[in-house]
Amino acid sequence: MTPIVSIKGRRLAFATLTILTMLLGASRPSLSFLLPSLSSSRSFSASARSRETALTTLFMDKKKKKKKTARAKSAQAKGNRSKPQGFAGALRDLQEATFAYAGEIRPGTQSPQRIVLQEGITRPDYADDGMPKARSKLLPWIVEVKTPDEIEKMKAAGRVAREVLDLAGRAVKPGVTTDEIDSLVHEATISRGAYPSPLNYHGFPKSCCTSVNEVICHGIPDDRALQEGDIVNLDITCYLDGYHGDCSEMFYVGKDPDAATKNLIQTTYDCWVSAMNFVEPGNDYKDIGAIIEDYVTPRGFTTVRNFCGHGIGSVFHTNPNILHYRNNEPNGQMASGHTFTIEPMINEGSARPLTWPDEWTATTADGKRSAQFEHTLLICEDGVEALTGKLPGSPMQFWERESTVHQGYWLGTTAGAKSRMSKMNSEVLG
Repeated sequence: MTPIVSIKGRRLAFATLTILTMLLGASRPSLSFLLPSLSSSRSFSASARSRETALTTLFMDKKKKKKKTARAKSAQAKGNRSKPQGFAGALRDLQEATFAYAGEIRPGTQSPQRIVLQEGITRPDYADDGMPKARSKLLPWIVEVKTPDEIEKMKAAGRVAREVLDLAGRAVKPGVTTDEIDSLVHEATISRGAYPSPLNYHGFPKSCCTSVNEVICHGIPDDRALQEGDIVNLDITCYLDGYHGDCSEMFYVGKDPDAATKNLIQTTYDCWVSAMNFVEPGNDYKDIGAIIEDYVTPRGFTTVRNFCGHGIGSVFHTNPNILHYRNNEPNGQMASGHTFTIEPMINEGSARPLTWPDEWTATTADGKRSAQFEHTLLICEDGVEALTGKLPGSPMQFWERESTVHQGYWLGTTAGAKSRMSKMNSEVLG
């Protein structure tokens, strides 16, 4: 999802840092890792982060010892990229120690960041330096129309993402750490000949996002063990043959969720499906948000405004921007061949996010829980299809069984999607 950027917090952080360094007798600190990049949707400069942060520790295949490439030697020589080093690392530790967290989740210890060097795997343009090179069209209503060949590649990437998400979801149990889930995601993605898209995207340190309880999005996997009663969103994106497939899903940790938990997840799922059912050629992208907001608000929930869905293809995040609240933004009209995500983030309380010192993790400002679902969608002449839709053998969750909007798996509204959906649902629901 694409964040809305504010630099007020970083100005305050820089002022604080200046005072600290003056008291310590040091020189005036650099603005490089505090100011956001004007050309990036992230709230900080990826190039600055790469200067402040060392390159990745290399994970080699121990079974087959090979000579290190120049790129591998460079990466290993510069150390671990999962956390800022030196003064920046000390400042990060201070920020985390004094930060006013909203809920019960706290950052844990992260394992070293990985790097993908396997032969035959296409790597995105940001894999080495964290800097995406491709940019969206300047005008927000200009949306790329995929060619038939590109659509086939998108379908392949979407299927891999779904397979990996299903594997990761089966690993969600009490006592399992989110870092263990990230390791599973990384290996499953690589084994399918794909690259885990989040890895080093604007410096993100892991291969997937794991957002637990009050974490809205961009949760970084670490050594915190999942606990009975937690809810977690697993956000998986895989880059295969030059194209991204992006999806996320909620999972309950343990058995027998209480009524409040079921209500939050069910409402999030149903508003999402309602919005996807609206998608067809000729409709305006801006109207998706009203469907979501009008569904959740009467039920006592709020929809996050600071992050949005996005176009996707060879570029991870591009036009159109999909706002999940009522708006009148000129984000274009739907047409056959468009690919994009819808991914509403629905909260029990305040819609306002709180960003942690790691500059990624966004939680609710009041510590109440948040839920989210996401598909990569393809608009066709006769409707829409989920390129990351569930497969035969994918688990059916309670929100699918009990939905009043659409019972069972949702694969789309085209004739082909309905046919596949009917067969799969009859096998599971009877």
